Amino acid sequence: MTASDLAGDELVQVLATLANPHRLRVLAALVTGRNYVSQLARELGISRALLQVHLRKLEAAGLVTAQLELSEDGKAMKFYEVVPLDLHLTPEIIVVAARTLSPPEKREEE
Repeated sequence: MTASDLAGDELVQVLATLANPHRLRVLAALVTGRNYVSQLARELGISRALLQVHLRKLEAAGLVTAQLELSEDGKAMKFYEVVPLDLHLTPEIIVVAARTLSPPEKREEE
């Protein structure tokens, strides 16, 4: 994912998602490799419920992907990994993104 690949609304969503320190920590933890929710929660020192809230937001913004797998003992484990991204912003990219933003009244409804 690059900034120039994103329409205005998508860029706003990605930037808003990254504006949370918990989500930045989650992404940083996943940079070293994919991980499952329980292990990631232990590493970050947060509850699984809170971690899952942040992971859903990261996934909705296209910053992580998830894959459900079965462990050897038959437990379902959801693994997350970072989507490759390069979010270099330039004034020109911002101008193009701004042209594709939804009208303000539509964004307020969401």
